[in-house]
Amino acid sequence: MKHFTTRRAFAGVAAASALLALTACGGNVGGGSADSSEFPAGPINLTVGQAAGGSTDLIARAVADGMSENLGVAVPVLNKPGANGALATQEVSGEAADGYNLVLLNASLITITPLAVSENEAVTLDNLDVIKGLSQDDYVLVASTESGIENLDDLKADSGSVTYGTTGVGTGSQLAQAVLFEQAGIEGTAVPFDSGSPALTAVMGNQVQVATIQLGEAKPQIDAGTVVPLTVFSAERNEFLPDVPTAVESGYDVPVSQYRAIAAPKGLPEDVKAQLVEAVDAAIAADSYKEFNESNLLSPKEISGDEVVTEWNELAAKYRELTEEHGISLSGS
Repeated sequence: MKHFTTRRAFAGVAAASALLALTACGGNVGGGSADSSEFPAGPINLTVGQAAGGSTDLIARAVADGMSENLGVAVPVLNKPGANGALATQEVSGEAADGYNLVLLNASLITITPLAVSENEAVTLDNLDVIKGLSQDDYVLVASTESGIENLDDLKADSGSVTYGTTGVGTGSQLAQAVLFEQAGIEGTAVPFDSGSPALTAVMGNQVQVATIQLGEAKPQIDAGTVVPLTVFSAERNEFLPDVPTAVESGYDVPVSQYRAIAAPKGLPEDVKAQLVEAVDAAIAADSYKEFNESNLLSPKEISGDEVVTEWNELAAKYRELTEEHGISLSGS
C-alpha cells in the first residue's frame, strides 16, 4: 500500500516535544487524535456496507483516492456487507465523532428499506452527519425482445399475462416496479431474483418479460439490442438514455433513483467537517472522477449534506405514502 504522510508536518522543538508527550500518554497518532486542530493525524476509514466490486464499492474507492490526495493521509475502504448496508452504517454511527470513520451511504437504506423491515431494524440519518452527496444511479424498465413489448402501452395491453423479475426486498427496483404496476393497472406474476444481473439474464432469455434494472447493468444489453428499454424512473430523462421517456412524464408518480452520499458519526467538530467537505469536493472535481462517473453511467448529484438529509427524508415520506396508498408490501408478507 502506498505510504501517505500528513500534510501538516510538526515543526520545531516545541512541536516535537508535544508529539513525544502525546505518545507517552498513549495517544494514537496513527489512528486519529482527539485534537481536531491536528486533523487528520492518521488514516481515515471509509466503510462500505456492500461487497467489493459492486457499484457502491467502486464509487467509494474513486472518492477515497481523491480524498487521500487532498488530505495527505490514507483513506482505506473497508467492506462490511450485510442487510443492505445497515450493519456497516450502524457500526460507523457508533464510533467517535472525530472524522476518522466515514460510511458510504445508499439512499435506499434510508428511504426504501425501512418499508420492508421492522422499525427496530430501520436505519435513519439521525445519528449521522452527512458530508456530501455524490451521484445518482437510475433504474430502467426493460423488456425482452421476444415479448413484443416496446412501450408502456404495450405492457398495459398485456396486463394479466405479464411475468416480471424483482431484484431484492427493499430495493429501488422493487419499489419502482411495484408502484408503476399499481398506478398503471398492470397485473402479472412476480419472479424473484437476488440481484439485477440474474433478472436481466432472465429478460434476455424471455424467462420473464420485463424487469427493472439499474442502468449501469442494463445499458450494454440495451445498446446490443438484446433488451428493449420501456421507461426510466428518474424525475427527468437520463442523459445516457435521452430518447427513453420517464415514468413521470408518462403520467405515473414514480420518481425512484439510487443516490449515494458520505456520512460520519453525529457530532463532528465544525472544522473537521469543513476539511472533509473540502476533501470530497476536491475528489469529485478531479477529471479522473468525472471520467469514472461517465464510464459507469452515474449522474452527478453533488449536493450538500444538509440537502441530502432534506431530500432523502422527503423521499422516505413520499415512498411510505405511495406504498400505503396502493397497499404495497415490500417485505413479501
